[in-house]
Amino acid sequence: MDVMNQAAEIERAGGTVVHMEVGQPSAPTPALIRAAAGRALEDGRIGYTQALGTDSLRQRIARHYREAYGVAVPPERVVVTTGSSGGFILAFLACFQPGDRVAITAPGYPAYRNILIALGLEPVAIEVGPQTRFALTPELIARAHAEKPLAGVLTMSPANPTGVVMAPEAIAAVAEACRRLGLWYISDEIYHGLTYDTPATTALAADPEAIIVNSFSKYYCMTGWRVGWLVVPERLVRPIERLQQNFSISVPFLSQIAGEAAFDATAECEAIKAGYAANRAYLLQALPEIGLGDFLPVDGAFYIYIDIGRHSNDSMSFCREALVEAGVAITPGLDFDEARGARTVRLSFAGSLAECQEAVARLGTWLQERTGQRG
Repeated sequence: MDVMNQAAEIERAGGTVVHMEVGQPSAPTPALIRAAAGRALEDGRIGYTQALGTDSLRQRIARHYREAYGVAVPPERVVVTTGSSGGFILAFLACFQPGDRVAITAPGYPAYRNILIALGLEPVAIEVGPQTRFALTPELIARAHAEKPLAGVLTMSPANPTGVVMAPEAIAAVAEACRRLGLWYISDEIYHGLTYDTPATTALAADPEAIIVNSFSKYYCMTGWRVGWLVVPERLVRPIERLQQNFSISVPFLSQIAGEAAFDATAECEAIKAGYAANRAYLLQALPEIGLGDFLPVDGAFYIYIDIGRHSNDSMSFCREALVEAGVAITPGLDFDEARGARTVRLSFAGSLAECQEAVARLGTWLQERTGQRG
């Protein structure tokens, strides 16, 4: 957010910035989705819905699991949420007691840590690396649990910021470890649909008791609509319903209408994804040519997580200089890994190919000049 604010200041002053920091699609919400919401708006009656979501949207989400993954999900176990963020708050409150410890990865999405702390819970950041393809393993979970008992484990696949997708057997191993240790298993699947070689696997395929967090934000280009969902065990449905009733009464009606229509917008969404794939292919070739070739596997999502150790050990300063001197906005790794993020940055390729090409050209020139000045 600080990078975005500084970029906005540069643009207000007449400068130009290539935005590679923003973790959201640059494409508009597909027309079919907007049309469905428009018809509902014209109808004029925009009221509350059931706290768990409209029956038709919950049924459509359940159908999605059957069609996409071959997994049977009763609609009664689906909860419509205010984006994935609202889903995390509801899930954490329903599963955990103040002081409980929840394992997350480092690097990982920073809001996990911040939400857990705000709710009086303790995030346990477990460092992951290339030896585990930057994913949690049963051994890492068991070690952390032995040091001091955990109450739950949270994984994300495809992951932010790394783009790494967990293999089905890796997800199954984490699910089995959680069952054996008596831990809640929460799987963040918000980037499902955005993979480039092999499809992502839902944790429900390994454990029907896993808690799934998902959203319409990324694949369906609906970040501002703030609508997502949970799939939860039956025993959590009523507690979450009570929480939702008190927090927000219900998710906005128009967003739920749009979400239901999203499942029919696959053709538009796949066209947008093809653009990401082209950006990815270009960057995987171009970034090493300018000295930014030390990055993790880019299996999914629309991020490249880059080790900049050959250029800097201060990612905050590196990103600030890249913005001011090259006009390219990228995100410092400290957002994602407090211990090791000083030498990493995240680059988002959710924009256009032309923007990716412009960013590479600017960064390449800047890095050459920077090396010359310091060499």
